[in-house]
Amino acid sequence: MSSESLIKMANQIAQYFASEPDHAQAVNGVRQHMKNFWTPAMRRQLSAWQTEHPGAVLHPLVLAALTETTEGAV
Repeated sequence: MSSESLIKMANQIAQYFASEPDHAQAVNGVRQHMKNFWTPAMRRQLSAWQTEHPGAVLHPLVLAALTETTEGAV
């Protein structure tokens, strides 16, 4: 899958959870959705892309979820 598609999907997931008033729950919602519905390869590809392009076009909730994921949360 292309990185552009993964970025678009990840940002859409984050937009959904952005209305959650508790930031930690919103981050957990994004992380859990990606864990439940994305393949490990998709998560690795998005994490690798983010590492190569820090601060680019990813929603802050996605960035937080990826950080937790790479620190062993998944």
